[in-house]
Amino acid sequence: MSSEFQRHRRLRKTDSMRAMLRETFLRKEDLIYPLFIVEGTGVKQEVSSMPGVFHYSLDLLKAEMDEIVGLGLQSVIVFGVPAHKDDKGTSAYEKDGVVQQGISFIKKHYPQLTIIADTCLCQYTDHGHCGVIQDGNVLNDESLELLAKTAVSQARAGADIIAPSNMMDGFVAAIRGGLDEAGFVDTPIMSYAVKYASAFYGPFRDAAQSTPQFGDRKTYQMDPSNRLEAIREAQSDYEEGADFLMVKPALAYLDILRELKDRFPLPLVAYNVSGEYSMIKAASQNGWIDEKAVVLEKLIGMKRAGADLIITYFSKDAAKWIDEDKQ
Repeated sequence: MSSEFQRHRRLRKTDSMRAMLRETFLRKEDLIYPLFIVEGTGVKQEVSSMPGVFHYSLDLLKAEMDEIVGLGLQSVIVFGVPAHKDDKGTSAYEKDGVVQQGISFIKKHYPQLTIIADTCLCQYTDHGHCGVIQDGNVLNDESLELLAKTAVSQARAGADIIAPSNMMDGFVAAIRGGLDEAGFVDTPIMSYAVKYASAFYGPFRDAAQSTPQFGDRKTYQMDPSNRLEAIREAQSDYEEGADFLMVKPALAYLDILRELKDRFPLPLVAYNVSGEYSMIKAASQNGWIDEKAVVLEKLIGMKRAGADLIITYFSKDAAKWIDEDKQ
């Protein structure tokens, strides 16, 4: 038989050969685990649309943190669900706000962890939007002032990284200015640089109790059809001083991850969002898929597309599976 074709299968013959030639790897250090901290006491409540994800009150947070550290995870991103909401989202930047208390607790008891603070107003406003509202519109510049105040309060509480997710124009510049003026010149910004107005956010809005009370977020989050706009958004954040760039969601936007990886010399973060998580959990619970195989394949796909870090609700599971595969 002619040998005029390439025999690529020669390099796939055995487990050891496939392992030797593997190009992309998932490490525990790549994973960022989201935490939802609520006010009150004795609260450990599962989010109905996100099996395995819980709200924790501060007094029950220790057991969760012990598990995270014990699994070898090294970073968390903190979201708060306050008891009080108003039109300016004042709970977002209060000194003793729920996120500030949570960050301080983690920093005191688990100083080895990297703490990332999600910086937005939607969980804290009674209207559920990510900024100040006037006549039904989200005001950009007025919202920047409150976002900068929120970032500074989170840094004062002990956050190692500020992660603004609001998609206001100029938010990186405003927050960078606020942090620098307050003396936090060494606190990096992990910008949600490319955040689409996605249908995959539904379970998160259940978890964060942040569903808009009117309208939607399409005037500030991006149209899923747009690629060039993503590059413009990332370019602005890069020029304004972002230290990380993020793409959210991840799975339907792997092409955007690759675009940003090829264009910008910054660490790139993929947010494996709630809808992506819940779909896999539902399919797994019905016995339709192998959860471990699907999750690891998906996370490797995000790494291969260019992600250096992945925010994922599967972080704890993935850490266990990484250990299993080493044995």
